[in-house]
Amino acid sequence: MYRPNFYESTCLRCNDIVYQVDRVGPLKDFTFFHSGCFKCVHCGTRLTLKTYFNNQHKQDDKEVYCSSHVPKSGPGHLDQTSVGIRQALNAPRTNKYVNDQIRGTRSEVDGGLGSRQSTPNGYGSRDVSSPSQNDSDYKYGRFDASALHIAHALKQTEIQKAYNKMREKPIDFYLAREEQARLEMKHRKEEDDLYRKFARKREEEDRKIQSEFQDEWERELQRLTHKFEKELATSRRNREEHNILTLRHEQQKEDLEKNMTLRRSKKKETITRKMLEHERFETAALVDRQSSEMLELISARRSEYMQNESIFLDDDFDEGAVPLEYPMVAPIPAPPAVSKFQIYTDPIEFEDVDRIAISVAQEDQKTFTDLVRQLVGRCTTDIEKARTIFRWITVKNLNAMHFDDDLRGDTPMGLLRGIKYGTESYHVLFKRLCSYAGLHCVVIKGYSKSAGYQPGVKFQDSRFRNSWNAVYVAGAWRFVQCNWGARHLVNAKEAPKTGRGKNDSLRYEYDDHYFLTDPREFIYEFYPLQEEWQLLKRPITLREFENLPFVRSLFFRYGLHFADEGYGAVVFTDDTGAATVRIAMPTDMQSCLIFHYNLKFYDSDEDSYDGVSLKRFVMQSVIGNIVAFRVHAPCSGAFLLDIFANAVTPQEYLTGEPMKFKSVCKFKVRLLIIFLSLSSVGIRCKGQLCY
Repeated sequence: MYRPNFYESTCLRCNDIVYQVDRVGPLKDFTFFHSGCFKCVHCGTRLTLKTYFNNQHKQDDKEVYCSSHVPKSGPGHLDQTSVGIRQALNAPRTNKYVNDQIRGTRSEVDGGLGSRQSTPNGYGSRDVSSPSQNDSDYKYGRFDASALHIAHALKQTEIQKAYNKMREKPIDFYLAREEQARLEMKHRKEEDDLYRKFARKREEEDRKIQSEFQDEWERELQRLTHKFEKELATSRRNREEHNILTLRHEQQKEDLEKNMTLRRSKKKETITRKMLEHERFETAALVDRQSSEMLELISARRSEYMQNESIFLDDDFDEGAVPLEYPMVAPIPAPPAVSKFQIYTDPIEFEDVDRIAISVAQEDQKTFTDLVRQLVGRCTTDIEKARTIFRWITVKNLNAMHFDDDLRGDTPMGLLRGIKYGTESYHVLFKRLCSYAGLHCVVIKGYSKSAGYQPGVKFQDSRFRNSWNAVYVAGAWRFVQCNWGARHLVNAKEAPKTGRGKNDSLRYEYDDHYFLTDPREFIYEFYPLQEEWQLLKRPITLREFENLPFVRSLFFRYGLHFADEGYGAVVFTDDTGAATVRIAMPTDMQSCLIFHYNLKFYDSDEDSYDGVSLKRFVMQSVIGNIVAFRVHAPCSGAFLLDIFANAVTPQEYLTGEPMKFKSVCKFKVRLLIIFLSLSSVGIRCKGQLCY
């Protein structure tokens, strides 16, 4: 009998000898791992005997995987040699087709009653007294696609193939540019009327404020003048005293004018802010209605075209692939069936459509119809359409654009006048452009851990309010945050005022994390007011959101994750005054990721204690793929631990270029003060003496 020699076994991952104290296994085909090597071969996630998976579809594959990257079963292939099918084919033939698994047994089909019990998995029911196959009246089952074991396999195949990149014909095939432009002109007129209404309202409020303060100015000036004349009449009639009173009167008039100007500016600012909020609400409502009308037009023409022609460019679909038609009505919010990683793994896949967006952004268009046709004219999937709109907005850098004061709606830059007036945001513009491309899109409002937020802060008022989008692509609602996705690095001192020319002076950068972000990652930074728009299977509360670790997009871009469970926004020290944060890196990033940290007091910018830098109270260490930060609190109170990272290439080492670190996560570190009863630790007290 063969007995494997466990004492001379080698690690499957590193091929070094595995000793008893550090051994995991035996696993598949008597394979072993070091405890430090027992990680997902794809992403480097640490595994345990309860969380690891093997490839069940390839016998030679002895590697271990996490639940996200274990090879899934592809479309099943059933033929006459398959178990169960072979038995069905060998069964005596009848003319009556009965599926026992979902339609019951013979007694049910023939009207018999029989005793029934629920099946453990909750599907259908079963008959306790199932007839024997030797019964001559028994109608042998015929297996079809409705049989449960086949239906489940087909359903699994459908889920795994939920996003088939079926190429659709561009919008020019089924909707004439002129018809879409006519609807846009109708919408433009409505928008012009709305902006004229805003302008009249602002002028009216401005006149009202001017009139109020003019009346107050005249009253106060009359009061000062009366007071001056009275003092002048009762004072001595020498020239020196007269001059003093005159100078004081002039100073009082000047102070009054300054005070009233300041008050008028503050009041105007307050009223303008309130009016702007109202204008944004009205603009969003108008865009929402107009977007619905545009989507209805596109859907109607699309349906008419599909009655005679196929909407898809690919007539020869893959085996088992079912083309998913884009819904005419916006579906209800639900968690996506596939992750962003399953849709695309590298932004380089969008190189062509990104190039289109950058090229279109160099020019100015007079209509949204022209703009969107240029953007999506060569896009054949809904993902590509959303992508090119996202990239156009991030490239255009709307926050830095310069607008003329006499901007008209029929000018090229008049398209973006809502940005100038502050009535339209990135998110409303993205929704508008998506409707012109035939995509369902919504604007979601809620809280965000944006600039100025610190871990541990409570969301109690209107601070940290934000908006973002969800667009329906790849068969599900997916998040897009255009504002956070736009990051611009200008090589020249000044950004070009228009999109024309000067290509060489501007490098376009963006954050791909905020395009189709997975809900489980998006929830770390954004919390919607409507629970269903979390798009999570188990929604969380606002308090749970506050307690989530404060992580930034780089945390996910580098594939980082916390090595231990239970981390919150606030980390408490142990009884020794120390707290540890451990972050795991993916295997392929270990050689290039460099970390840094900063520690300061939570309620101030002070970063030293008793003349010593607080960094001296942090120890950073790296063991394998785990980087640990151990903080020793030097005193009572709260501290802010900021962890930075950067992926450095060998070229940067050779050239000596300065390394730029960016924050990946922050924690509030609190010293946990434990009050112990003196008697509980063996100390006895008598009077004021303890022994």
